[in-house]
Amino acid sequence: MKLGEYLKEDFVLAGLETTAKADVLAELVAPVGRLVSGFDAEKALAVLTERERLGTTGIGDGVAIPHGKLEGLDEIILVVGRSSQGVDFEALDFKPCFIFFLVLAPEQVAGMHLRILAHISRLLKDEGFRKTFMEAPDKETLWNLLSRA
Repeated sequence: MKLGEYLKEDFVLAGLETTAKADVLAELVAPVGRLVSGFDAEKALAVLTERERLGTTGIGDGVAIPHGKLEGLDEIILVVGRSSQGVDFEALDFKPCFIFFLVLAPEQVAGMHLRILAHISRLLKDEGFRKTFMEAPDKETLWNLLSRA
């Protein structure tokens, strides 16, 4: 499995601008709302917000993997964001998050949803990968890194 199978270059956000948890979720969802026909951004935000109420998706080491299942999706949507200033995402280690992988999946593909989350988690456990991710000078370099991962 490669992230490039699920990630579109337009869904790589190399410089997140917002610093509040709810705003970052909205910023991650925004390009999907603009580029995917029929996508309901408000509904997606409600699903993500409800998931965060159950427990943070800020897993530590500067990483958050907000995710949820969304009725009406035809395919898994992956959006990746990077924050240079860090976001208080209520992470398990109480530290700011800089790396965000948003995963939205159709309700009927639980197995693939879990496989993608596991793949992302394995990648982000690698300190070298996280360092390379954060040091990528631009969106194109970040896209090249992610599409091969």
